[in-house]
Amino acid sequence: RWAKIKAPERASEKVLRSYKGDVSRLLDICRQSIIFDNLQDMAACLAAIIDDPEVRVVRVKNRMSTSYNSASSGGYRDVAVNLRIVSDSATRFGVDTHVCEMQLLLRDFAIVKS
Repeated sequence: RWAKIKAPERASEKVLRSYKGDVSRLLDICRQSIIFDNLQDMAACLAAIIDDPEVRVVRVKNRMSTSYNSASSGGYRDVAVNLRIVSDSATRFGVDTHVCEMQLLLRDFAIVKS
C-alpha cells in the first residue's frame, strides 16, 4: 500500500507549529514506509540506502535510539530518512532536488501507526 501525500492542511499546520513558518524545513510531503520484523533487517536497509550511489541522504532522525524520548510521540519509534534520488533519470526529469522521507519501522509500530 502506498502512502498518500501529506494533506495541505496538515503540511501548513506542521510548518507553522513545528518550523515557525519556515517551509524549507518540511521534508515529509512525499513519504513511504518500509516495515521490518527485526532491528537487524532495519539496520541492513539503512546501510543499503546510505551506500547507494544514486541516493543522497539529507537527514536521519533515529527515533529508535535509546536517547530519543518517545514519551512525546506516545511511545512511537522509527528511523526517518530524508533523501534525494540523484540518478540520471531523476536529473533528466528534474526531480533530483526533491526531498522525500523513507520511514523504517518495526511491524509492531506499523500496526499501532495504522
